[in-house]
Amino acid sequence: MKRQFSLQQKLTIVSGILAIVGVIVILQLWLLTATMNAFLGGEETVILPAAIASAVCVALNTGLLRYLYQMDRR
Repeated sequence: MKRQFSLQQKLTIVSGILAIVGVIVILQLWLLTATMNAFLGGEETVILPAAIASAVCVALNTGLLRYLYQMDRR
């Protein structure tokens, strides 16, 4: 049983997803800055955890994009 969303509901969902994506992108930029700062300061142990956290952020954004594509197909 697939539910059809109205145009207003779709716009609300897209706006919410866009806000979440914006927060995730800002988080990734902060993560890159903090990682580069630590790396240039001689701390190499932060590279792997930062890469894993960044991969999780990319996976979240990819999942949200796939949800939007599926919602558009319905």
